[in-house]
Amino acid sequence: MRILFIDIDTLRPDHLSCYGYLRKTSPNLDRIAAEGVRFTNYYATDTPCLPSRTALFTGRFGICTGAINHGGEYADLPLDGESRGFRSSWSTDALGTMLRQAGLHTASVSPFPNRHTSYHIVYGFSETYDTGGGGVDNADEIYPPAQRWLQANGKEDNWFLHVNMWDPHTPYDHPEEYGNPFADEPIEDWITQDLIDRQRQSFGPHSATEVPGESDQLPPRARMGRGSIENLEDAKAHMDGYDTGIHYADHYVGKLIQDLKDLGIYEETAIIVSSDHGENHGELNVWGDHQTADHICNRIPLIVRWPGVTDGQQGKACDAFHYNLDLAATLAELTGRQQPAAWNGESFARSLLTEADAGRDYLVLSQGAWSCQRSTRWDNWILIRTYHTGMKEFPEFMLFDLEKDPHETTNLATERPDLVGHGLLLMDRWMGERMREGLRGDPFWGIIAEGGPLHANEKHPSWKKYCERLRQTGRGHHANNLEKFGGRPFTSGLE
Repeated sequence: MRILFIDIDTLRPDHLSCYGYLRKTSPNLDRIAAEGVRFTNYYATDTPCLPSRTALFTGRFGICTGAINHGGEYADLPLDGESRGFRSSWSTDALGTMLRQAGLHTASVSPFPNRHTSYHIVYGFSETYDTGGGGVDNADEIYPPAQRWLQANGKEDNWFLHVNMWDPHTPYDHPEEYGNPFADEPIEDWITQDLIDRQRQSFGPHSATEVPGESDQLPPRARMGRGSIENLEDAKAHMDGYDTGIHYADHYVGKLIQDLKDLGIYEETAIIVSSDHGENHGELNVWGDHQTADHICNRIPLIVRWPGVTDGQQGKACDAFHYNLDLAATLAELTGRQQPAAWNGESFARSLLTEADAGRDYLVLSQGAWSCQRSTRWDNWILIRTYHTGMKEFPEFMLFDLEKDPHETTNLATERPDLVGHGLLLMDRWMGERMREGLRGDPFWGIIAEGGPLHANEKHPSWKKYCERLRQTGRGHHANNLEKFGGRPFTSGLE
């Protein structure tokens, strides 16, 4: 058994051509999807980066581990304390450990554990290779060690190789010689000048007025994109940067596929493609970042091509709801292992092996590093509840009909209080079940007590500095509200 797990950071599925995007961003991923199974409602339980990968590699919801932030107490797993044995339970229950127990040699090529000081991601791995760029590594830096590993080990049986690419993540700094494959191609027409004008009257890090963060100055290494979105030309330049990142990563996915073919093992190697989170590009006035618990940020791609498993399901699309940690449970089943009792996953192996398309009735999602939000995803609806705004103009409740409004432009919370109530009921029911399993209670309240999420913390000097910028740019009324409410929503959204 050979498994190649391609983990592309910041990859939203609706910007892949195999998911219906108008631009041909992903020819190599498209070919993998045509030979395997594609999941259309696959979501990260917790976003962004550290919380998402923690959930996948521990097999547990963030509300259970408490690791849902990028800093502070709630960026780390809790210690076992006096119950700890010779090895930590986080290690004995890790995805990497389970794969090793299944007889697989485990290896990872990724700068992620060092970037976030989150070494629990590679608990149980036999080999790890840090490319050293701290998460701004381009695919041309990730690919060589992955290729070397395949050349040295690929023909051996029973391995699991994790390859982590970063190119869709900001800054858009792909090599200049790669050019812009989409220079002459339009962007989606849901982005309008009216939308941009309204967003520029609002505020927040990575909004239309401050795309790079809390100012409009792009970092020196950025080659594409805009520091501020003033018009449709700026929006296109921004989107070209993101889509070129996808295309560049896809180019190196093609190289990995060719390596498997050159070694004569392509037909025997399972290929899994996914991500840690999506990326908002105008949705909820977030440009080029991952700050919300919404459909855009938490929904991620999953493509599985597994010889001997998906052979009869080539080109299939699964529309049922699944969490990213369900992949861990599925890997346990397909490698002949029983998942650890502490895991929260539900295997979807049956959807790979047969025509079945079964999943969860609904999902509850979270964001804890840029804002504190929890959402309920069911049917064609998503209800988002904001606990801490993260320096944004989010109301407490937002309700969107994703079938009619996939880019979340119209909040229906006022019009449909019945659905707001239903979403809250599902969320409360899920919370009650999780509190029986949690180690530190609801981590949101711990984060809020610390001053808020790492990237928008009320106690950090950047909060005051951003309020000063708002006053300097004619948006002083927003600064007044931030100083009055702190991270609390200004409105309920139900007015």
